[in-house]
Amino acid sequence: MSTFITISVDEKDTHLVEHGFKIMKDIEASLSSYKKSAVIYMLNRDKKVKLDNYSYQALKQSRELYKNSDGYFDITVGSITKDLYHFGEEERLASIKELNDAKVNFRGIHFSKNEASLDDGIKIDLGGIGKGFGVDKVAGYFRANSVEARISASGDIRCLDVCSIDVQDPFSDAKLLSFKTSKKDLGITTSGNYNRYVKSIKNNHLINPKLKRSQTKFVSITLIGSISSSFLDAYATAASVMPPKKAYEFLDSQELAYIVLQSDGDMKISSNIGEYTNSLVINNAVKK
Repeated sequence: MSTFITISVDEKDTHLVEHGFKIMKDIEASLSSYKKSAVIYMLNRDKKVKLDNYSYQALKQSRELYKNSDGYFDITVGSITKDLYHFGEEERLASIKELNDAKVNFRGIHFSKNEASLDDGIKIDLGGIGKGFGVDKVAGYFRANSVEARISASGDIRCLDVCSIDVQDPFSDAKLLSFKTSKKDLGITTSGNYNRYVKSIKNNHLINPKLKRSQTKFVSITLIGSISSSFLDAYATAASVMPPKKAYEFLDSQELAYIVLQSDGDMKISSNIGEYTNSLVINNAVKK
């Protein structure tokens, strides 16, 4: 998944960790748009493929998230992220004409439980949900075994016990903030435009599917909630590419808390942050 995966458990439960990593590898083997043997890679290449259980579930969730987000979470931005910018491969700049001509349309995906097909010009990128989806499946395995694990896939974390979290400052090597979760089984997701871009942050991987352009209003969005990590992952992606007013209205309507760093340096923290954290430490100032 182009990142490090970590799983932390008590010493008595370490014998279960290997299977947790196997689950994540199996999901990557299904959802990857880079591995030539993966279901999603073959769907992008051949425009028609037989689905396995993971790929069907991911497409089904993506359809629900597309509707929930008013179309701002759209996995068909792959025609831009994959075909034009080549994020994660030999990256390049996309021209204005190429961006305008790119086909972004969720209705170009057709699938049932057993198979899927794509219209011409449509390409899928599950980068906005894949890591959260994987974290959910691994967390489900540890829940079934009554193990209070912590699973981390880059910016997507699931704490089945309470835990301490640090969020990186996008502008330096320092911590932007830190907090402790106040209840068990919370997901924490951070999405930002500062980790993957071509030449300039103005050409980042967070694409507004309606405008076919990279977003620049938000530097990072951290979400905290009890809902699934795949939904937190997707909602952070969707909110990142929305106009600011709509983004805050959208986030306020969900069962989650948020910490948003805007491109102007202003930080917005949801009023319900205390429902999910015991304390929030920002630049040596404590908010409770």
